[in-house]
Amino acid sequence: MPEISAPRQSRNRSRLAHKVSYAVRHPRRIPAHVRRAARDAWLRARHRDHIAYYRAVMASDTARSPEGAVGSATRERWMALGQMQFDYLTEHGLKPQDRMLEIGCGNLRAGWRFIDHLEPGNYYGIDISPDILLEAQRTLVRRNLQDKLPHLTLATDLTLDFLPSGWFSVVHAHSVFSHSPPDVIDQCLAHVGRVLAPDGFFDFTFDRTEGAEHHVLREDFYYRTETLVAMAERHGLAARLMEDWERKPHGQSKIRVTHP
Repeated sequence: MPEISAPRQSRNRSRLAHKVSYAVRHPRRIPAHVRRAARDAWLRARHRDHIAYYRAVMASDTARSPEGAVGSATRERWMALGQMQFDYLTEHGLKPQDRMLEIGCGNLRAGWRFIDHLEPGNYYGIDISPDILLEAQRTLVRRNLQDKLPHLTLATDLTLDFLPSGWFSVVHAHSVFSHSPPDVIDQCLAHVGRVLAPDGFFDFTFDRTEGAEHHVLREDFYYRTETLVAMAERHGLAARLMEDWERKPHGQSKIRVTHP
């Protein structure tokens, strides 16, 4: 897939004109969107806190399809996206002795490959959804990775306060900030520097826009690169867009955060 085009990045998917145009071009997707919008309204009313809201979204999605809950329409796509994440980090020097924290580990789409690659006990996966973490356990069993002693932990926020300082050489969050409002991202960036090793890095993906920042329902958020880079810098971190990731067959962009 080529790099995301500027027109696509400039779309405001929350505007009525875009929704009407999209519906005209994709009429078969209208019922699914209506169901999603109805669920969004119901969960918004029940959960004012975003973490609780999105935990409920994940419970609903996981019950229907564990692969779909992490953004993969098919098992084949689930495998391909996990392989892509793994290949990218190994190309960027991920070694078996690295200690890795995966924020939003899901059902281990990429995580099982990281676990297999790393030395025993060196993988820590956290997620806000107990339902998807149960699926992660099932993935471990299917892949016979119990002896790798991975850590899978339920989290209620992104303060990372239960983790040791300066411990992780690699922190990874794929398709997490694409579902997070600014305060959740800011919380993560305020605390990730503490757990990151001095020479480590934190990679996260996000849905990039070059137009107005916006969100669709309460699930999907679109940010400008400059906004997230500035947010990291406010917390004493350096951040840059990873241009080589743009050439990968994935619709999201990636930023790497390091200690300056």
